[in-house]
Amino acid sequence: MFETIFRRLSAIFALAAALGLGGCGYNDFQRLDEQVKAAWSEVLNQYQRRADLVPNLVATVKGEASFEQETLTRVIEARSRATSIQATPELINNPEAFDRFQRAQGELTGALSRLLVVAEQYPNLKANAAFQDLRVQLEGTENRITVARNRYIKTVQEYNVLARSFPTNLTAMIFNYEVKPSFTVTNEADNSRPPSVDFGRPNAPPAPSRPASPASR
Repeated sequence: MFETIFRRLSAIFALAAALGLGGCGYNDFQRLDEQVKAAWSEVLNQYQRRADLVPNLVATVKGEASFEQETLTRVIEARSRATSIQATPELINNPEAFDRFQRAQGELTGALSRLLVVAEQYPNLKANAAFQDLRVQLEGTENRITVARNRYIKTVQEYNVLARSFPTNLTAMIFNYEVKPSFTVTNEADNSRPPSVDFGRPNAPPAPSRPASPASR
């Protein structure tokens, strides 16, 4: 306890000496913190928009009786895991919870990508206007997710640079401004990798030959 108090007092004195070098950055922290919250809110909005599309997409695909059940099950389970995580504004201050959230969303991205690739093998689905409309909506939402994530990554980067740089890192220490988590490069690569799908199907058995008609007399 005394060590913590001593560290904070030392930081206060050091901050006072550093003010002439460029200011404490308190106002910058407030501005960037609000920008991070706004960017995160937009990420959540777009992920929720995608989650809301999934039930209708699954229901439409189920109309194709021969569609791969494993693919549908993966989408349903991935959506369930993604929506089971309570995505609150406070989540961006918890690196472990943030990592679980982005992993769950990455799984849903992969499951949906596989579903769309598999759907290409079903002519009835490709001709289904409802399915095509949902597909267009989903692709548009994925694009908006990418834009929202990139904006969040950029804003968090600015905030974290401020939190780590001298002398504003002293302000961060005094007011407990922790470095915020962001989407990782590995996660981005996983999301952009096309799914591997094996369309090999066993050949259908040959139709039985029809008996020869008796010769006419």
